Amino acid sequence: MNSNKKTCKMQVKKNRTSPLESPIRYIKGVGPARAKLFSSLDIHSIKDLFYYIPRRYEDRSSLKKISELAVGSTETVRATVLTKSMRASKKGKGIFQLVVGDQSGVIQVTWFNQPYMKDYFKEGQEVIFYGKIEMYFGRPQIVSPDYEILAADSTEDATVHTGRIVPIYPLTQELRQRYIRTIAKRAIDQYCHAVCDFLPASVKEKHRLMPLSEAIEQMHFPRSSEGQAEAQRRLVFDEFFLLQLGIAIKKSQVEQDTGGIQHTCDGPLYSCFRSTLPFTLTGDQQRAIDDITHDLVSPQRMNRLLQGDVGSGKTVVAACAMTVAIQGGYQVACMAPTEILAEQHYFTLRELFEDLGIRICLMTSATLEKDREFLYEKARTGKADIIIGTHALIQEGVEFRNLGLVIIDEQHKFGVMQRAQLQEKGLHPDVLIMTATPIPRTLALTVYGDLNISTLRELPPGRGSIVTRWFKEDEHRRVYELVEAQLREKRQAYIVYPLVEESEKLDVKAATAMYEVLKNEVLADFVVGLLHGRMSSDEKEYVMRAFKQGEIDVLVSTVVIEVGIDIPNATVIVIENAHRFGLSQLHQLRGRVGRGTATSYCFLISDDTSDVATARLQVMTETTDGFKIAEEDLRLRGPGEFFGVRQHGLPELRIANIIRDAPLLERAREEAFELIHRDRLLQAKEHGPLREELLKRFQGVRTDLVRVS
Repeated sequence: MNSNKKTCKMQVKKNRTSPLESPIRYIKGVGPARAKLFSSLDIHSIKDLFYYIPRRYEDRSSLKKISELAVGSTETVRATVLTKSMRASKKGKGIFQLVVGDQSGVIQVTWFNQPYMKDYFKEGQEVIFYGKIEMYFGRPQIVSPDYEILAADSTEDATVHTGRIVPIYPLTQELRQRYIRTIAKRAIDQYCHAVCDFLPASVKEKHRLMPLSEAIEQMHFPRSSEGQAEAQRRLVFDEFFLLQLGIAIKKSQVEQDTGGIQHTCDGPLYSCFRSTLPFTLTGDQQRAIDDITHDLVSPQRMNRLLQGDVGSGKTVVAACAMTVAIQGGYQVACMAPTEILAEQHYFTLRELFEDLGIRICLMTSATLEKDREFLYEKARTGKADIIIGTHALIQEGVEFRNLGLVIIDEQHKFGVMQRAQLQEKGLHPDVLIMTATPIPRTLALTVYGDLNISTLRELPPGRGSIVTRWFKEDEHRRVYELVEAQLREKRQAYIVYPLVEESEKLDVKAATAMYEVLKNEVLADFVVGLLHGRMSSDEKEYVMRAFKQGEIDVLVSTVVIEVGIDIPNATVIVIENAHRFGLSQLHQLRGRVGRGTATSYCFLISDDTSDVATARLQVMTETTDGFKIAEEDLRLRGPGEFFGVRQHGLPELRIANIIRDAPLLERAREEAFELIHRDRLLQAKEHGPLREELLKRFQGVRTDLVRVS
């Protein structure tokens, strides 16, 4: 959907206005003032209200006789108002009371400090009450219950607040539960018939999905728990299906686009680079390289994600792609989220390409202004083959002579617009995205659903195992004894401190303070170095070079070492306050060790015994498989937080949950891709309602950025 010509084929007539698009203020009982309150819940139209799903339900359908009510329980009872009274408490507050009864007995109903309640009830009325049964001076009573006053000709099915399965909505402070429930029922009764069921009949029949109008009604006011479950299944399927349609259309357009660069893999640079590699590639690396070179030589633009566990060798795979582009006269831009990672790529690639004459430069926000102009000139004139940098690469002054390949590392830390800005620096460049955080399958089908994915699971041969242990704060002495044992074997160690609050200054302060203690007291027999994000590039390079060359035994650091640091002789990492890190981040930090042949150790220090912290730390001690860890991290954090999903640029999932509803996601994806294979732009007449709904669902989303790259 990034082509205006293609997008316009999917336009719909603007004069088709559904009653569901009417502003919510036109529902009886709302009006302009309350419409503003609804807008704080992102409810602007009647359709928005239909898709404002209850967060839970209370089953108030089981009516009991007064004689059957149990003290301490929350019960539903139907009774007749016998008397009503108003009196003042000792503190002067009003107490309104009803005495109600049925054939089995009577009970008192009480509201405190709500004198207006006396105007709602009349003797002889039939009322359904739902509330907690309490004892008051030896007599049972119901305190501040929900209630439903039944009209003379009312049936129990006509009730809204009691006598049925009742929806409980997420609230804003100014809108009460009872009011939202009333307005929702009124809107459904009046407008649900106007719902357009856009799903193809064949899809509904195949997956046994109820009609959309019925699903909306049962989602708000279910007649049974089974009905609510089926209604939810229908609405979840709809969300996944529409999302996957957008992804399928985008992927189809990328595959149809033949305006990409056709590289060649037969050149001398690529062959020379492969022949001079000092190690044997793993099977996964070779397969990934085959995938990438196949993309590069095709007329379609490459749009590939390279994911791999820590230490799996993504950099050399990316380097192969770089040599293919460079030997054809194209430039490569490589963007990383942090200066230290960009610097690490710079040093690693400079070493890999040392004898090949490839010109590499580094551009970050720390680059001095006088040097920046020089780098701009090199990029603009083509005197730099590879330009590595941070967000500095997308600044207005950065131009490329012939950008042919864009590589984005740890891409989840960039927004959609930032990724697009870098691509726009060239004319249809190929795109390779890399991540060292393995992606759970459900996310791969949604956020990354239009990318081709290559996965590195194998680690290079000869890697030692990593033993992970969890220690309490009072076990520091034991931890440092274990660290010292490794140091005396001429190994090296990391000691990492987390972000303390949202302040890098405090982060640096914590690491600096402990650096002094370790250097002068705890590990005084060894050389201790310090690394943190506020150091200059030259200072960081000096420290990292000294550590790599063995001149520093212990590196005290903040999380700037999370990715990209490769020191085979480092065999132990201590992570302080480990509960402050996310699960994937802990795994990334642990990946700084275990890069040589010796057994390595990861020591987690934390006193936090909360359920979430305990779950994280136990997972870390049980497995080193990054793919299992990613799945567990997604489960613990939820899809809204994991991996910065909110940056993906796709419509929000309001009902579906990619963890809970994973099987339905798979089925919806299959149907969506099959449909787009048959009707690429939904031009068939029978797909008109679906096309219209799809455009509405993607409204406000940059459709040319639906693709994550």
